[in-house]
Amino acid sequence: MAKTVLTVDDSPSVRRMVSMTLTEAGYTVIEAVDGRDGLSKATTQTVDAVITDQNMPNMDGLSFIREFRKHPAGRGVPVIVLSTESNDGLKQVARDAGASGWMVKPFSQDKLIAVVKKVIG
Repeated sequence: MAKTVLTVDDSPSVRRMVSMTLTEAGYTVIEAVDGRDGLSKATTQTVDAVITDQNMPNMDGLSFIREFRKHPAGRGVPVIVLSTESNDGLKQVARDAGASGWMVKPFSQDKLIAVVKKVIG
C-alpha cells in the first residue's frame, strides 16, 4: 500500500508541485492550505509523513508541529519543514519543536523524493 504524505502550504503552486512530484514517485498525497487545516487532516487521517511550510496564515509551521506532536497521531510521524527560510536558529527551534528535517525552497524534485524515501521508505 502506498505511503501517505500530508503537504501543508498556503501556496497552491507549491502544494501542486509537491503533490505532483510525490504522486509520480508512488506516494499518496493529502493537501492542506495552512497549519490549522493541516492539523485537522493530520489528526483525523493516517499519514506517514508531513511536509509543512513555515510562514502561513492561521497557524504557522512551528505551531503546527508543536500541536501535532501533542496529539497521539503525531507520535513517530516524520515532519519536514519546506520553507524559504534558511536561518539556523529557526531550524533549531523547529528541531526542538519536533521537526525531523528542513528543506529550503525552491526544492529539486529529486531531493524531495530522496528526503521522503529516507524518512518513510
